[in-house]
Amino acid sequence: MSSGKTILLLALSFLFAAPLLAQGDDDPIKVDSSIVRLNVGVVDQRGHPITTLNRSNFDVYEDNVRQEITRFEPTEAPFSVVLMLDMSGSTLSFRPVIKQSAMRFLDALSPDDRVAVVEFYDKINLRNDFTTDRKTILNSIQVSNGRGKTDLYGALNFSLDKLSREKSRRKAIIVLTDGIDTGIKDKDRDALAKLTDDQVPNAIKPEANEVLNAFLNRADAQGVTVYPLALPTGDPDKLADPTPRQIAMFKAARQRLQIVADRTGGRLNTINRLEEMGRLYAEVAADLRTLYTVEYTPTNAKRDGKWRSIRIDVRNPDLISRTRQGYFAK
Repeated sequence: MSSGKTILLLALSFLFAAPLLAQGDDDPIKVDSSIVRLNVGVVDQRGHPITTLNRSNFDVYEDNVRQEITRFEPTEAPFSVVLMLDMSGSTLSFRPVIKQSAMRFLDALSPDDRVAVVEFYDKINLRNDFTTDRKTILNSIQVSNGRGKTDLYGALNFSLDKLSREKSRRKAIIVLTDGIDTGIKDKDRDALAKLTDDQVPNAIKPEANEVLNAFLNRADAQGVTVYPLALPTGDPDKLADPTPRQIAMFKAARQRLQIVADRTGGRLNTINRLEEMGRLYAEVAADLRTLYTVEYTPTNAKRDGKWRSIRIDVRNPDLISRTRQGYFAK
């Protein structure tokens, strides 16, 4: 074979092999954004969860247009859950409480739920990938450690990357954090630097943050429900002798956690005392066990970046449903 043909064959081999080589184990799998997935909670007038409904009990509307439900999962269907633990410097003094509480969360899950443990500070570490092996998960919680700054939204995006490989399973993120992302806080501080004290309180627009919104759009595409457990160290009301700028930055961080919960259909659980942490973890696990999952393909197929509002009705008027508010069609 001539040297010219050999070079050509080698070039073609590399060209066709390149896509295979590029798809590494850590590359996120592309999610079909044409499908909308909703995790839905239903309660009666007293707030008691209702877990015995089926597909025929629900009607879904997007921008007030009824949608056809293409897939339905009952409350007992298993979840893939990322358990995120804030191991930044602000949590050093109460690590034993964090770990004990996280174990209580694990005890309240279904045996078929797959759990990945992610610790984060200025680094993001996957302690274990998704597994039902409780010994592995318990060990990951026990050995979680770290100190330094907080890359909260980097860790949330890392968790979405991992969840993207869980295909059609129901998905949730449980994140224990004070909500203070160091990079975002620094940008907030820069934005406030040239303002007078009376301009500071309303200067930060938490909902306008690009990092936050990029994460929310990705969570929308996968139908991931996020439950933040907010540590007291991030509570603006618990700051000692704070400046107006500190109050504004901490308030914005806490508001972003609320936005994450509202947009994804989860709940923000505020930890006022550390001894409450175990109970709140258990309540989140119990809430997961009461969620249905509904999917539909929108009749409006335009990907114009506009907001699509979602409403899901239960045909029994005495029941109340809860799910995420909508999504941007990107």
